[in-house]
Amino acid sequence: MPLGTLDGTPPSFFRQGPSALSKLTFFSALALFLMVADARFEIAQPLRVAVATVLYPVQWLALQPVLWAQGGSKYFESLKTSQASEAAAHRKLELQSGRANQVEQLALENSRLRQLLGLRDRVTTPSLTAQVLYDAADPYTRKVIIDKGLLAGVLAGSPVLDESGVLGQVTRVYPMVSEVTLVTDRDQAIPVLNTRTGARGVAFGDPALRANALELRFMAANADVQTGDLLTTSGVDGVYPPGLPVARVEKVERRVDSAFARIICVPLAMVSGVGHVLVLQPVSAQITPRPAVEAAPGSARKGARK
Repeated sequence: MPLGTLDGTPPSFFRQGPSALSKLTFFSALALFLMVADARFEIAQPLRVAVATVLYPVQWLALQPVLWAQGGSKYFESLKTSQASEAAAHRKLELQSGRANQVEQLALENSRLRQLLGLRDRVTTPSLTAQVLYDAADPYTRKVIIDKGLLAGVLAGSPVLDESGVLGQVTRVYPMVSEVTLVTDRDQAIPVLNTRTGARGVAFGDPALRANALELRFMAANADVQTGDLLTTSGVDGVYPPGLPVARVEKVERRVDSAFARIICVPLAMVSGVGHVLVLQPVSAQITPRPAVEAAPGSARKGARK
């Protein structure tokens, strides 16, 4: 084919329209016009509403993961805060409970100390107060250790009281501490007096009968002893001052096959869990010693002549 017969016009694909500068100028002016018109007459407001309405479901779906993540983080944060607050409340409650128990214990101890001081004012025998440190290590005896000893003037055989009555007797004395044998110990005996009848007897510690119990032994089967009788110290042993409360009769058993009645008593002193005690001076230590008898002058001269 001859070259002169070919079409030299460019195809429609490569045809050029207005120039780029013309297009920039036109569209810039159109945009400026639309902005001014929208700002003054709000001509694009219906279009915005339509577009926002159409795009709202898409926006809602797109925001759900974000909202779920924020809600989950807030949930775990609030859960952690709640657990921390609960733990702090429990600690505070435990602290308040411990303080309340301490207040009750201190109030009880204060009441017992007041009663003990009142007993000290009523007792004319020289006395001193002491604190119970611990129970003796021997499980077969009923003994406690107090914090006063020889240096404080405690003597062996000194009666020991609490705010309710006779607790026991000092059996061993060391320089700083002393050992007190309770009235319920099996080797302990104390002369007592029935305040109702005036009859005397001897109460023995007997833990075999019942924990923290005494037995009034060698009382005739027909002796006038009743449940509820108050037993006090008789003072005939030279150790305990007379009139100190010791025990109360709890049970009286009279058997036809025995000449003695079986009388079980309950000590008035708190033999278990006592905290403070009053140590009295033994009655025998208060007795003025007997003066020495001086030799007659005549007998002395006879001895000199010999």
